[in-house]
Amino acid sequence: MTYGGIAGMIPPPSGIDYLSYARIRARWVGYALKHCPETLPWHRVVNAQGRISSRLGLGPALQRTLLEEEGVVFDELGRLDLERLCWEPDPGPNS
Repeated sequence: MTYGGIAGMIPPPSGIDYLSYARIRARWVGYALKHCPETLPWHRVVNAQGRISSRLGLGPALQRTLLEEEGVVFDELGRLDLERLCWEPDPGPNS
């Protein structure tokens, strides 16, 4: 899934302008994942281009290794095939 995909499922906090929230919501997801427990599959979240987002430390290399261990293949530009691999949640009966 992408940062923006997750962010799109989270309503804006009350009192925040929706357009302002829309510009930063994917970044908020990234901040949350940075501090998540290791048991959460944080490595399965990539940016909207299908790339691993840069961050300090071993994060990007570790993320790529974990994805490759799961069978994910990256192209020559470091992208994975979002059309084939991106999970989209079931909208549910109320959508």
